[in-house]
Amino acid sequence: MNLIENIDVAVVGAGHAGCEAALACARLGLKTVVFTLSIESIALMPCNPNIGGTSKGHLVRELDALGGEMAKNIDKTFIQSRMLNTSKGPAVHSLRVQADKKNYSYEMRKVLENTDNLKIKQIEVSEIIVEEDDGKKICKGVRTVSGAIYYAKATILATGTYLRSRCIYGEVSEFTGPNGLKCATYLTDSLKEAGIKFYRFKTGTPARIDKRSVDFSKMEAQKGDEPIVPFSFSTDRDSIQKEQIDCYLTYTNEDTHEIIKANIERSPLYSGFIEGTGPRYCPSIEDKVVKFPDKLRHQIFVEPEGLYTNELYLAGMSSSLPEDVQYKMIRTIKGLENADIVRNAYAIEYDCIDARQLMPSLEFKEISGLFAGGQFNGSSGYEEAAVQGFMAGVNAAMKIQEKEAVIIDRSLAYIGVLIDDLVTKESKEPYRMMTSRSEYRLLQRQDNADIRLSEIGYNIGLVPEEAYQKVLKKIELIEKEVQRLENTHIGAKEEVQNLLKANDSTILNNGVTIAELIRRPELDYIKLAEIDPDRPEVDIDTAEQININIKCMGYIKRQTQQVKLFKKLENKKIPKDIDYDEVNSLRIEAAQKLKEVRPISIGQASRISGVSPADITMLMVHLERRK
Repeated sequence: MNLIENIDVAVVGAGHAGCEAALACARLGLKTVVFTLSIESIALMPCNPNIGGTSKGHLVRELDALGGEMAKNIDKTFIQSRMLNTSKGPAVHSLRVQADKKNYSYEMRKVLENTDNLKIKQIEVSEIIVEEDDGKKICKGVRTVSGAIYYAKATILATGTYLRSRCIYGEVSEFTGPNGLKCATYLTDSLKEAGIKFYRFKTGTPARIDKRSVDFSKMEAQKGDEPIVPFSFSTDRDSIQKEQIDCYLTYTNEDTHEIIKANIERSPLYSGFIEGTGPRYCPSIEDKVVKFPDKLRHQIFVEPEGLYTNELYLAGMSSSLPEDVQYKMIRTIKGLENADIVRNAYAIEYDCIDARQLMPSLEFKEISGLFAGGQFNGSSGYEEAAVQGFMAGVNAAMKIQEKEAVIIDRSLAYIGVLIDDLVTKESKEPYRMMTSRSEYRLLQRQDNADIRLSEIGYNIGLVPEEAYQKVLKKIELIEKEVQRLENTHIGAKEEVQNLLKANDSTILNNGVTIAELIRRPELDYIKLAEIDPDRPEVDIDTAEQININIKCMGYIKRQTQQVKLFKKLENKKIPKDIDYDEVNSLRIEAAQKLKEVRPISIGQASRISGVSPADITMLMVHLERRK
């Protein structure tokens, strides 16, 4: 007799997406089981040893504001922290921290193991149970390789890169998951039987080398920031100020490139041995050398994998070249002349879906109760996975509780941009988040994620009352202080003129407001404190918000107006039962694309490749006639 259990939510996979999905559901009071091939691989970081980075840091901050776990966990386990792009405007500032990989996984596992309503089960899920009711497919749960059945009201697929995964370097090919872990062999066939369409994608990782074999004196040290800025809005700044571990910068050279060129036919990327499509924005070192022949060198960042290991990660040197070639090319690099490889670089192929099969809630259009998140959806990166897992978990909970799905649109957050892009536009390669993908990035800064999203997290039930009230007070204080500064005039007093001279700023001939002074490039809110005696006491985060709001006020107002126009199209909903063949003068290609994606709004329809502005006009005319 096989085991049969009734639960609320089954989460398949315990990577970054699965962890966030499971925690969201359990914290909302649902009986949740998360299935993993190995408990030791919970929240595993099989590739780069860091969280955040350009645009990815925005995602982590947004996840934190909504009530997710990733930011809190990395604040507990980081070994170095840096704010990127500080020489540019605030829209592209992004926090990036080095993680202690083992500790990150350990701490996340501890959180899962001690969360009410949540159980961890180490076993492979082999099937989804799909039944038909009145012509509609409904997912009823999962079956494991042992034959056990878990009937669930919602199922979330967060399988990462494990579905029929194959690791490859040179002539070596092994059907394993990342880091030599077991792969998931059976689930793909079950999903295909249910009508789900798949892609075969590829990603890769560089070699890990032994720290004892490296000459750091030949490299440029990359130190962390002081003071350290936390990822989570709930983390106390003082509590995370600690000694940081250095990273190092070195470069490939012409000798490195010659070795790669001489052995390029042995790369499975170029021999045709690899079938999957790789990420354009994270190319292998052999790709860089072939596609950018004019570049004489490429940056290589040497990054520690943790406090209690000698393994170093060679960021920028992802490869699938044979083992002997890996040794030769690495040892041409300054500081790595005697490098010993601990783990060979490899490429990994895996099954993932065309995410256009999903609604913006991340539920499958054709299978009720089945949700998906993470690299299974054709994305790349820990951060992209985590936010999708969280939103899939939230919307699975909303469905069970018979509440409206939570859809974050692209004007509000990077999370909205990411999900909208995945479910609307065809991704023929692993999708990577970038700041350039957001049309409203000045409004979607990493520093104001709590202001933008805490209300949504509070309404979901994942942001505590105390934290939400703190954000409301912060918003009120910012608004009052900006208003005060706009209306506070100062004259050409001696102390004012002296401060301006000290900051190489033009002295005053007439009275101005403090806000006008803040808008000068060389001045800011903090620098003007000594000539502003009526200033209230504010923390550093609030001060930053006040400063940005004043300095960027004109641009912010302009983008806010653009968002209003965007919302008009997003609010024009398209009925689920629309027949696109009945829309007069709609081009055949547009009708085909609209049938495929089945957008929920005119706004989403307008972003589908192959649908023109003229097609949108015809569609809007048709909707007006239907009214």
